[in-house]
Amino acid sequence: MSRPYDYEDGSGVSARPQPERQGAGILGLLRWFWRQLTSMKVALILLLLLALATIPGSLVPQRAADPNGVAQFEVEHPELFKFLDSFPIQAFDVYTSVWFSAVYLLLFTSLVGCILPRIVHHTRALFNPPPKTPSRLNRMVGFSQLSVKNERASDDEKLEFAKRSVELAEQRLKKLRYRTVVAEENRRGVTAVSVSAERGYLRETGNLLFHIGLVGVLIAVGFGSGIKFNGQKAITEGETMVNSLIDYDTVTTSTYFDVSDLDPFRMRLDSLDVDYVDVEDQKPNALGNVEDYRANVTVFESDGSSFKSTIRVNEPLRQHGTPVYLITNGYAPHLTMRNAAGEVVFSEKVAFLPQDTNMVSIGVIKVPDGFTRYGEPVQVGFRGFFYPTKVVLEDTGAYTSNFPDLHNPLVTLDMYVGDLGINEGIPQSVYALNTDTMEVLTGRKLQQKSLEIGIGETVQLPEGMGTLTVEAVPRFAAFEVMHDPSAVWVLISSLVAFGGLIASLFVPRRRMWVKAIVTANGITLQYAGLARGDDPNLPKAVGQFRDAHRQALADSAVG
Repeated sequence: MSRPYDYEDGSGVSARPQPERQGAGILGLLRWFWRQLTSMKVALILLLLLALATIPGSLVPQRAADPNGVAQFEVEHPELFKFLDSFPIQAFDVYTSVWFSAVYLLLFTSLVGCILPRIVHHTRALFNPPPKTPSRLNRMVGFSQLSVKNERASDDEKLEFAKRSVELAEQRLKKLRYRTVVAEENRRGVTAVSVSAERGYLRETGNLLFHIGLVGVLIAVGFGSGIKFNGQKAITEGETMVNSLIDYDTVTTSTYFDVSDLDPFRMRLDSLDVDYVDVEDQKPNALGNVEDYRANVTVFESDGSSFKSTIRVNEPLRQHGTPVYLITNGYAPHLTMRNAAGEVVFSEKVAFLPQDTNMVSIGVIKVPDGFTRYGEPVQVGFRGFFYPTKVVLEDTGAYTSNFPDLHNPLVTLDMYVGDLGINEGIPQSVYALNTDTMEVLTGRKLQQKSLEIGIGETVQLPEGMGTLTVEAVPRFAAFEVMHDPSAVWVLISSLVAFGGLIASLFVPRRRMWVKAIVTANGITLQYAGLARGDDPNLPKAVGQFRDAHRQALADSAVG
């Protein structure tokens, strides 16, 4: 009877046949390379290299995710940019570079080359009978023996009792989900009947499923990296966003993403409701904590129909399989500016970014034209803070907020005039103001008080340049729209890998033998087991089975 490929006789020597000689020349070199590539050691090395290869992608901006950052890096470090962007370094396209793709493909090939032969061997092992009982069970784990004396019985009666004993053992082993095979042998005039049992094939099945799940993750991630889309958009209450590339604040698209894959819909933010723990809730230790965010939206379909929905932080809107997540929120004061002639030169809702839990927020306003200074057109910038519930710190006199809701709102701004840098062709963040080439007109640098405006109030700008009014303070919400068809397959593959890992770690692979040897005085029952891998509970399992089998023999004798 042929042994399974992973048979071990307890001596530590596997029955796996030794590989054939590699041969000489190119063919032998290719065989050697293939065996090395499909070994577990090389697979682990490649997995480590893949993890290390992702580090450069987090150190420098990537074209796919941050094209503006790449352009800024080129301006600030032109010589270094040429080196990092050259072939084969490709530091700004790490995840599509030649070297990253090579490691990725080698890891994929290594896993597939390792899995396929193991699947073939494991399938054969599933249909092969358990290995035959070793001649010397005393070399196995948990070995013990029990003598049943009956000197008056004939040889046929002893053999019949041995068969019945083994039959009882086989019945119990089957109840324990062992695969069994009974054999009778006669060696040097000694007759013996034995049952060989094996279970735990799910361990190897789980191991294979784990590796198959990893391959599935690699395929899904590789496929998804070429077709996914990610866009972020901040809108204030009453505004509408369109699911179109041109309407997003930031967009990340993959190489093979097709714009036609975007679902044609519009979404209006009707209101953003935030529940805070207030004084009336009688929770002093949790005062100001958020209990719930609710973005109440109206979705307009391409056919003209519409429906209302509510988006929460962990409850995205799933529109035709494209999830829309609520990622952050804040206040967007509606600011109106007029020049010295009374003309409206700016009237927009400006998002101020929260800096703490009490919603102290920082904002930037850029007005490229409309203002004049000394009779000449001038660009104007503002940078300042918004305090939802303004309080004054006693020790410094500075402002802060002690509650995130609108109880005593105040906007403070410092005003700058000069070159905003928006005509230099370098993309800028709307949340940053470069004041290197600008002159400050208000603020601590001049020992002059910043502009302070409450809701509905109007203040005069310095040097009679005009006025600034805070019309209202609506909220804004930032949404993230994701289109990644591979996400479901990544989840499925991850679950398969996790389930396989659990099975491979906790399902013991065991073999159990019971042998009844016919002797001159009766029969001798021998028990032993063998584990593939570490199984500290095997001796105890063999002992428990021996005791249960002995009790079954006693019950059958009484019966």
